Amino acid sequence: MNLPLTHTYKDKVVVITGAGGVLCGDMARAYAKAGAKVAALDRNEDAVKALADEMKSEGYICEGYKANVLDAEELENIHKKVLSDLGPCDILINGAGGNNPRATTDNEYQHEAKEGQKTFFDLSSEDVDFVFKLNFQGTLLPTQTFAKDMVKRGNGNILNISSMNAYIPLTKIPAYSGAKAAISNFTQWLATHFAGTGIRVNAIAPGFLVSKQNQALLFNPDGTPTARSEKILNSTPTGRFVKSEELLGGVFFLTDDEAASAVTGVILPIDAGFSAYSGV
Repeated sequence: MNLPLTHTYKDKVVVITGAGGVLCGDMARAYAKAGAKVAALDRNEDAVKALADEMKSEGYICEGYKANVLDAEELENIHKKVLSDLGPCDILINGAGGNNPRATTDNEYQHEAKEGQKTFFDLSSEDVDFVFKLNFQGTLLPTQTFAKDMVKRGNGNILNISSMNAYIPLTKIPAYSGAKAAISNFTQWLATHFAGTGIRVNAIAPGFLVSKQNQALLFNPDGTPTARSEKILNSTPTGRFVKSEELLGGVFFLTDDEAASAVTGVILPIDAGFSAYSGV
């Protein structure tokens, strides 16, 4: 992996939720290789422990912690462990989140729905609520926990993960689109709320990446693009998906106190041009 910026994060304590996944796992690796002391949090303990072992074997500092970002008490206990193991948090990456198939419709348009398919009217409040909690509460609670360290020192960075869905909602995924719009709004709210404390709060809005979560939506079993995948690529000027490592330059920039000292409340699209294209 080539680091996108050469600025060092030596001795910075970086807490990353959702680090058991591809995107935030790559962020954890990048920060560790840039000299940071990384706390990798995820519900999948095996994944973050393996990540920590991988980084340690290469001579970097990384600890893995099993964490449910919807459990405030558990987060407080992990906070104490991070303080003991690595020190107070300098940078918090709120990466935990995602969609759930139960909160997704089968068709883009109601008039195309066929008998037996899940429509808007079949979505349960419980399933929609789960997606909202995972994304919004899953950002709020870790921020309440780890930003205390930053307030005490008068310095720190919080980076949230928004989405292209926050700009224009995508078909089929109303809960996820609404939840990510809330993340963008919350990012601006936090940036204002913490403005006098020395804490900067920003977000990235990734474009379309291929992951385990959306593989079936984007590709058929034989590996050919689905109709939805073709729509996405036709609406992306560069005609391609974004790669996980392409997020790192924006992540490093926004959390760099030298490069982005006056940048707060910003949601940065990293989308291969998707948000700039009108369709004509």
